[in-house]
Amino acid sequence: MAKNPPELVDSHCHLDFPDFNGELPQILARAKAAGVTRMVTICTRLRQEPQVRAIAEANDGVFYAAGTHPMSAAEEPLATIEELVALSRHPKFVGIGETGLDYHYTADSAAIQATSLRIHIEAAQTTQLPLIIHSRAADDDMARILSEGMKIRPYSCVMHCFSSGALLAQVALEMGFYLSMSGIATFPKSGELRDIFAAAPLNRILVETDSPYLAPIPHRGRRNEPAYTAFTAKTGAQLCGITEAEFAAATSANFDRLFTRAASTSRAA
Repeated sequence: MAKNPPELVDSHCHLDFPDFNGELPQILARAKAAGVTRMVTICTRLRQEPQVRAIAEANDGVFYAAGTHPMSAAEEPLATIEELVALSRHPKFVGIGETGLDYHYTADSAAIQATSLRIHIEAAQTTQLPLIIHSRAADDDMARILSEGMKIRPYSCVMHCFSSGALLAQVALEMGFYLSMSGIATFPKSGELRDIFAAAPLNRILVETDSPYLAPIPHRGRRNEPAYTAFTAKTGAQLCGITEAEFAAATSANFDRLFTRAASTSRAA
């Protein structure tokens, strides 16, 4: 890592997962040393929201979001708009989700996933906090449902860990959404995905780890952590033809524009 690395934001990680048990202070210290001064830790099952909230409350620069992950939609109680709105009143709660559609492993629950997604969209519309979308092997349905929601009432959104096709990227960008780059973009066989990010407007790109998953090169196959945002950001800078410092500044500004509550809390600190 650089001696004075540029400041980055890990816009999506899972600090409550057991992979980090007993190591969180060291994880956060390594992130800071790598220039990752802020992060959003994501709650994927609402019954675990208290634990995720506690992590955000205990650590400066850590914010959180909550929702029902699509792969858990059939196993968990269906979230309500009222429940999500109530959670959103916490000052470090910055987004709705992650929610979405995943047909790769859980296509059999497509109907309940869609119902859950629509509830989360309405919660984002109500709270004016950004929606955090997980989409896998469901591009057509995802584009349709997101577009239907936008016709009812505008909302903001990030396509987390974007690894879908160019058409879904186009639909998302046309609606004013953001694409978040994960370690997948560093993998040798991800040329088509790199092309999508290279063609996207710089002011619509975020960067994330999705840790403990999807560690970027050179850590692929091992546990991911927020510090490794820097490796994905290096690839992003190369794709955009700018310096790592410029990419870090741009993606941090994008994060502040989308996650306005995190931005205002950071300025007040």
